[in-house]
Amino acid sequence: MKVLVVDIGGTHIKFLATGQTEHREFPSGPGMTPKRMVAGVKKLTSDWKYDVVSIGYPGVVVHNRPIVEPYNLSAGWIGFPFRRAFGRPVKLINDAAMQALGSYKGKKLLFLGLGTGLGSAMIADGIIEPMELGHLPYKKATYEDYVGLRGLKKRGKKKWRQDVAEVVARLVAALEPEDVVLGGGNVKKLKDLPGGCRKGDNGNAFVGGFRVWEQAAGASSFEPGRATELRPRKEQRHGSTAAKRK
Repeated sequence: MKVLVVDIGGTHIKFLATGQTEHREFPSGPGMTPKRMVAGVKKLTSDWKYDVVSIGYPGVVVHNRPIVEPYNLSAGWIGFPFRRAFGRPVKLINDAAMQALGSYKGKKLLFLGLGTGLGSAMIADGIIEPMELGHLPYKKATYEDYVGLRGLKKRGKKKWRQDVAEVVARLVAALEPEDVVLGGGNVKKLKDLPGGCRKGDNGNAFVGGFRVWEQAAGASSFEPGRATELRPRKEQRHGSTAAKRK
């Protein structure tokens, strides 16, 4: 089974298929609709063969459907017929959860994505849990306002790095993970990683997208490098989104 993985970000749409060695991409942004996304992906993958599609979506996903419009893209994602548009089976997963899945090496993992916004997800006991932490209150705004792209542009790199260190420390103290991965396009702007963290690779999103479909091939439990039980602890409710982060 050949899988096409599409990673939807606030600044770029990136995609990779089974058997390909380099991903392709095109710009995203506030005007990006799902129809434009599908058209762009299909145009640039016309010479690729794939059977199924994984989509990392920058927002809340429940029962394989977005239930909240993304903060950094245009509207129209809720109720969009992704399977019909691609002409193939499609699995949607929160984008931070997809990166977490691709980064997982065992234990209790906290993934934080530094990009357009702040992506967040955990994996524990074989369960992926998108956490939607970016819009929780922090100082005079939210975590995302300080450690996302807006905070970086507004406050400068030095203060942004200080905010990242503080936010990571707060979340680690609260959630007590055994492994912390910092990913997203802006992680490279950190001079030093906060203590106890390891740097993620945006390519891990593609690894996660491939793993999403591994359970359909017969794997029944989650092991690093193998597959995952995509069992949510509970349905996510609107309170924030994981708008991404690249």
